[in-house]
Amino acid sequence: MIKLTMLSSAEKVKGQGVASAYRELVNLLEERYTNEIDMKINSFEKSDITHYHTVDFRFFLSTFFKKKRGVRVGYVHFLPETMEGSLKLPWIARVVFYKYLISFYKRMDEIVVVNPSFIPKLTAYDIPEEKIHYIPNFVSKKTFFPISTAEKKLAREKYGIPAEKFTVIGIGQVQHRKGVLDFIEVAKQLPHIQFVWAGGFSFGKITSGYEELKKIYDNPPANVQFIGIVDRSEMNACINMADLFFMPSYNELFPMAILEAMSADVPILLRNLELYEEILTGYYVKEVDNPGFVRAIERLEHDTDYYNEMLQAAKEGATYYSEDRLAKIWFAFYQGLLTKE
Repeated sequence: MIKLTMLSSAEKVKGQGVASAYRELVNLLEERYTNEIDMKINSFEKSDITHYHTVDFRFFLSTFFKKKRGVRVGYVHFLPETMEGSLKLPWIARVVFYKYLISFYKRMDEIVVVNPSFIPKLTAYDIPEEKIHYIPNFVSKKTFFPISTAEKKLAREKYGIPAEKFTVIGIGQVQHRKGVLDFIEVAKQLPHIQFVWAGGFSFGKITSGYEELKKIYDNPPANVQFIGIVDRSEMNACINMADLFFMPSYNELFPMAILEAMSADVPILLRNLELYEEILTGYYVKEVDNPGFVRAIERLEHDTDYYNEMLQAAKEGATYYSEDRLAKIWFAFYQGLLTKE
């Protein structure tokens, strides 16, 4: 039996994708591999493998006890360049934290990235490519799935959204990097459509652009609702009440919210980012700017055949990133680490 320790503080901060990815993996291993894996959470007992999900300083210190930690696996959810536009930190704090982040990753025996575009970026920091493994995020169909028309109606009633209104949802922390300002501008161009943003200021006033965004958050356009940070247990109904998932982010890794929407059978509209090329091509509608987003939403609203085509594309994406496929990949990865040793 593999002795595996998960080290994470991700769930202390609500409304962030790192916590969702961590929870999905823990649930998967608990459900499928209880006879093969003895998993401990935030324990410092002796392990065959220690999987670091967050970069807490006490976790960093534990990396120096190699015999107790076994194979040290680092889960890379962000790099210095991807944090720009997320948090507003003094320049010296930013420099120190970025150096610490890379030093943390260098302490790892193996690295897992959720997007292959991160491999060359990590090697640029002198982390050997042979230590880096790409394993994508996934979501469980037990957590995110299509619901009935009656349940959708109830969800809409909860948020005061008319049953017949075409509704667009965005999910994520309210910050510049997520393209919230563009979400608002697109909504202004489509006043007959309902726009909903699920998410809030997970990191409070140190969020990049907090003052500007808080004003909009408190006084949005008439057709926009900010519903705050939604508990994970309620997020499936929240996604299902929408006709379209729209996220105009400028920088991402592999957003859990995209997978969640796909798994709930909701079509996807995203900015055409290079980092999506390898992981999402064929599964979503891509546009480059606000006029393109407006055109795409109008077409999805009125062209039933096109809407159904993109709905099918989202379903195919959900199948590819299903827990059934990823369960085998994760178990083989953990087994391989011990064989490698």
